[in-house]
Amino acid sequence: MEIGFGKGWFLLNATQVNPHINYFGIEIIRKYQLYTATRLVKRKLANVKVCCADAKLVVSKSIVPGSLKAVNIFFPDPWWKKRHHKRRLFDADFVQSLPPVLMPGGWINIATDVEEYFQEITALFAEKLPSLVGEPWGEDSPDSLVDGHLTNFERKFVAQGKPIHHVRYRKPL
Repeated sequence: MEIGFGKGWFLLNATQVNPHINYFGIEIIRKYQLYTATRLVKRKLANVKVCCADAKLVVSKSIVPGSLKAVNIFFPDPWWKKRHHKRRLFDADFVQSLPPVLMPGGWINIATDVEEYFQEITALFAEKLPSLVGEPWGEDSPDSLVDGHLTNFERKFVAQGKPIHHVRYRKPL
């Protein structure tokens, strides 16, 4: 599952390369959900579904517990202004809602270019889910879980030479 897929680069590439794996994407902005859905239909990709919804609600209310191999959250909106931080995806409730939907051994993969937000996310995991240990991963990881499929933002940031912060958490077996 990918949360906040934007223009859908990761979903599009991953579904084409892995036709035997089912994917699900959640995007809160209708324009991007429709854009991605159109691209997926044109390529006749049957192993992916996308929806326009609030990921916090979908994860906490609609995903069957223990049903996902991975949750990918790449470049969540940092909501720069302090008064808007309450709109950020990552908060205590959201972080705690992720492990129950994962299969044993499932992964939560996170990437952002905003170091302050990255520190906040890793601190939330350390505080709320101390049994999950974060480990770095990314393009240079030999066992990258996303097979090198880059998002639209990641391609831009790599081209600009911006550092990208990656962390992944594994649910115990």
